[in-house]
Amino acid sequence: MPKTTLRNSLLTLASLVAFQTPALAQEGTAQKSQELHRIIDAYWAYSLEQSPVLASSLGVDEYADQVSDVSLEAADKRVETAKGWLKELDAIDQDALSENDKTNFGVLYRSLAESVEANSYGQRTINFTNRSGWHQSFASMQNNLPFRTEGDYKSYIARLKQYPEINRQSIAVANQAIAGGYVLPCVSMVGYETSISGLITDEPEDSRFYQPFKRPKPDMMDRATFERLAGEAETVISTVIRPELEEHLNWYESRYVPNCAKDPGVSAQPGGDAYYAFRIRQMTTTDKTADEIHNIGLSEVARIRSEMVEVAKSAGYDSREAFIEHLRTDPQYYAKTPEELMEKVARITKIIDGKMPEIIGKLARLPYGLKEIPAETAEGTTTAYYNPGSPDVGIAGFYYVNTSKLDQRPFWEIPALSVHEAVPGHHMQIALQQELDMPDFRKYGAFFTAFVEGWGLYSERLGIEMNLYDTPAKDMGRLSYEMWRACRLVVDTGLHAKGWTKQQAIDYMTDNTALSPANIEAEVNRYISWPGQALAYKMGELKIRELRQKATTELGDRFDLREFHDVVLGQGAVPLDILEAQVNRWIARESDS
Repeated sequence: MPKTTLRNSLLTLASLVAFQTPALAQEGTAQKSQELHRIIDAYWAYSLEQSPVLASSLGVDEYADQVSDVSLEAADKRVETAKGWLKELDAIDQDALSENDKTNFGVLYRSLAESVEANSYGQRTINFTNRSGWHQSFASMQNNLPFRTEGDYKSYIARLKQYPEINRQSIAVANQAIAGGYVLPCVSMVGYETSISGLITDEPEDSRFYQPFKRPKPDMMDRATFERLAGEAETVISTVIRPELEEHLNWYESRYVPNCAKDPGVSAQPGGDAYYAFRIRQMTTTDKTADEIHNIGLSEVARIRSEMVEVAKSAGYDSREAFIEHLRTDPQYYAKTPEELMEKVARITKIIDGKMPEIIGKLARLPYGLKEIPAETAEGTTTAYYNPGSPDVGIAGFYYVNTSKLDQRPFWEIPALSVHEAVPGHHMQIALQQELDMPDFRKYGAFFTAFVEGWGLYSERLGIEMNLYDTPAKDMGRLSYEMWRACRLVVDTGLHAKGWTKQQAIDYMTDNTALSPANIEAEVNRYISWPGQALAYKMGELKIRELRQKATTELGDRFDLREFHDVVLGQGAVPLDILEAQVNRWIARESDS
């Protein structure tokens, strides 16, 4: 963080400041805090205005029938507003702030600065990946909306009617990406069209957009009103949504696919090297280079590989490769039906739930549930993911499980997968963040991938202490997942900074992980179309493990694991340097006690 203008000017007055009375010092701190919180309040109010669906998910009804403007013109306006707030923040002396407000300042400043920088690259026109897009985001909107009153359903229908504008704006941005040479690589987009065509149904009642009307009617609505609104939704889905999806599909197949990029790395795009360096900073919240991260990955791969050899020996196999081949091919490890897989997941998650008080002091109140990943995206996406809930409007978090290609979703992966996506991983961390006593922009708007995904990967390691990996197969599943994230450091930087081909990336992951071919294919496609994001997991986890080791060493018998985890989770998602500072302060307090 750069030093502020006001701070520089005050350095010459340091000797005078030292003689301020405590009352004057407190008055100055309060004044600076008030100015910071004025900016924070304005920023959050503007964020809700610009993200109406987020506002609705938090119980803010002011924008209940609106959707976001996703045009480049709107993005430019948001950036100009962000620049104005950065100038105001530069006029605040950080040294005059309380410790909590120093964190608030740092989180807000970094968020604003990154949004400004991100908008300066031509890659801002890349508005979808191989696993996501505006159509899927719109179809998933319902997952975070309340459906309790007649007004809720009316607002949802009003939003559905605005999909043509979302589609028009998004295609216009993507056309600029084509014109500028910022097009996703062909090799990562095979089958993407099914994510669009899968939303097109012959009957509107079968559409994902209709799902809110398949829920039980709210008690406060009469049957006639509910059925009338359901009929209106059917009409909108048939006459508004479906034609737009058909237009999107036609555009993608006739315009985008013929222009897809031949090289898998973002460095082949105009300004690609600079953009990738930015993505590394943004995703890892560090200043490490691609080469440094690549080498960290190589070191971690070597370490984990040696551990895998030992686990294979404990299972009675002469080699790591032989044990992995057994795990990949033995039918006993695979479900025969989606329901069987979901039942296995459900059992493991309840076992984990019962162990949570042993490792975390403050537990989240919001529960989570299980759902299957939608069929139209399942075959091309990852093995699972988490969707946050909202305690404000009564929506649980959900752990989504991929039930496609069952012969490649082994049971021995389930423990590591579940601690990452549900608890103590994503659900616990995000649900706790929503309960913390801190500004709303940090509760609901701060998402630093290195922290969030770093905690998720660290949670997989906590499964050791929870005795979840009680067979060599499950332990190899844990190591395979850790190896998967270590390989990301090598593969992502290889693809985007070292000229690797897709096949090189696949071969490297096949050689080092126990992941199935389908998962490896999906993952490599993800790294190609989403540069840098995959680096966050291992870099964040390594920092949390480093801080735990430091606390263990310095505190000795005073170290309390539950309290350490409460400290790590106690400020919500933060950049890794801020996390390190808050852990160091805790170590100092405990050492002095």
